[in-house]
Amino acid sequence: MNKSDLIEQMAATAEISKAAAGKALDAAIDTITKAVASGDTVSLIGFGTFKASERAAREGKNPKTGEKLSIAATTVPKFSAGANFKAAVAKK
Repeated sequence: MNKSDLIEQMAATAEISKAAAGKALDAAIDTITKAVASGDTVSLIGFGTFKASERAAREGKNPKTGEKLSIAATTVPKFSAGANFKAAVAKK
C-alpha cells in the first residue's frame, strides 16, 4: 500500500473526500515529524510510539578496502509497535 492507496482507504472509512483525507494524513505526518525532531515522544495508545533515539559513535570498516573509519554519533527516529497493532499483525 502506498500513500495514495492509504488516502483512498482513509477517505472511504471516514466518509470524507480524498482531498480532506490527504490533508489530514499530511498534517499528522508533519506533526509527528516535528514533535520527534524536537525531542518529544508521540504515543498513540494501541498503535505505537514514535521517539528519537541516540546512536553512539562507533568504529566501522570499509567493506571494499577493510580500512577502519569512525562513524559519528547521531539521532535517529524509532517506532515501537503497540500491543493492539502487534496483535492485529500476528493474527494474519
